[in-house]
Amino acid sequence: MQLLIVSGRSGSGKSSALNSFEDAGFCCMDNFPVSLLPDLFEKTDSSQTNQKYAVSVDVRASEEEISLLPETLQKLTAQGIDCEVLFLDADTPTLIRRFSETRRKHPLTNSATDLKEALSKESAILAPLMNIADATINTSTLAPGRLSDALEKRFLFDQGDELLVVVESFGFKKGVPIDADFIFDVRCLPNPYWLPELREHSGLDDSVSNYLSEQSDVQKMIDSISSFLGEWVDNFKQGARSYLTIGIGCTGGRHRSVFVAEQVKQELDKLHSQIIVRHRDLDQ
Repeated sequence: MQLLIVSGRSGSGKSSALNSFEDAGFCCMDNFPVSLLPDLFEKTDSSQTNQKYAVSVDVRASEEEISLLPETLQKLTAQGIDCEVLFLDADTPTLIRRFSETRRKHPLTNSATDLKEALSKESAILAPLMNIADATINTSTLAPGRLSDALEKRFLFDQGDELLVVVESFGFKKGVPIDADFIFDVRCLPNPYWLPELREHSGLDDSVSNYLSEQSDVQKMIDSISSFLGEWVDNFKQGARSYLTIGIGCTGGRHRSVFVAEQVKQELDKLHSQIIVRHRDLDQ
């Protein structure tokens, strides 16, 4: 049996995460009382297989309940329950903007506490959960739909014992991917953006690919990144890791990083069976 605690500050995407887990076959419960978690499994038929629960816990619970949750999870783990904690967060300015756009009320705001103060207080209350989180995702720069991709990569990808390697292109101007294990900066390479005929295209288009393929420095960069990863991916496969994220960044995340990520993915395909490529900023 599996228990996934979904927590994080208000506005960080917990409801969207629960929807993704529900679509993946989890039994999902929002604002479930922490004190009732042991009862949930005591009343569950242990003969049934593949029982998966995703429970959202946030500041609507009491501070005492939240502070006791780590101990509760330890007891459940001792009983054979596979427990994990997912903590979602976003930068405070991003959360303030999201609240202003949706006109939602933060659960800690009142006549004496404004939104910024409420978010700060919320961080302090949820610190016990953030400190024990098995995975933390910052959703500040995630475009709509990208959160489900991140959750799929971390929790929902059915890969057995095989390591999943994700090669992700991105633009530095929108921030570094929070879940990247390695970051490769390709901003030193010739930039197709400065060629008017290539500016509106992407690294997936033949015109940009042909231009970058003709640049000797680009191929040297691809060879260097591929050689490094090819040497070390096996070490991660032998460890306890279930996934490895490779971030490849340029300025805007449309040309150089996209092309290099695609080429590196092709090289790694020769060595490893579970490679996927994502382009974080291409559709934004």
